[in-house]
Amino acid sequence: MDELIEFKTDSGASVVVAVAEQSRGARPVSRGDGVLRQAGQTFNGALESIHTAAESALRVFRDGELKPDTVEIEFGVKLTAEAGAVIAKTSMEGHLVVKLSWTPSAGTTSAG
Repeated sequence: MDELIEFKTDSGASVVVAVAEQSRGARPVSRGDGVLRQAGQTFNGALESIHTAAESALRVFRDGELKPDTVEIEFGVKLTAEAGAVIAKTSMEGHLVVKLSWTPSAGTTSAG
C-alpha cells in the first residue's frame, strides 16, 4: 500500500503525494485505505535541492568547452516525508539523463 504524504506549498496549498511504503522499521498503521502524513517541509522547500542540482548541472554543461546550443537534463525525483525531494534511484545508481545538442551553422558542410 502506498503512503500518502501531504506537502504544503509556500502559498499554503496542499499537495498530496503517494510514495511507496517503506518495508523496514516502524511505520504508521491504519484501519483505512491509507495514512496521510504531514511532510517536514514545504513542497517548494522539498524541491529546492533538485532546483539547485539542476542549476549546477546546467552551469557545468553551458559554461564548459563544448558550448552546446541546447542542454536537456532529466532527473527522476522521489519525494519522501523526511528528506523531501531526492534524485531517484533506478536500475543504475541514480537517475540523471543529459542531452546536449548542436545546430549546424549555415556555413558548415558535412563531410561524407
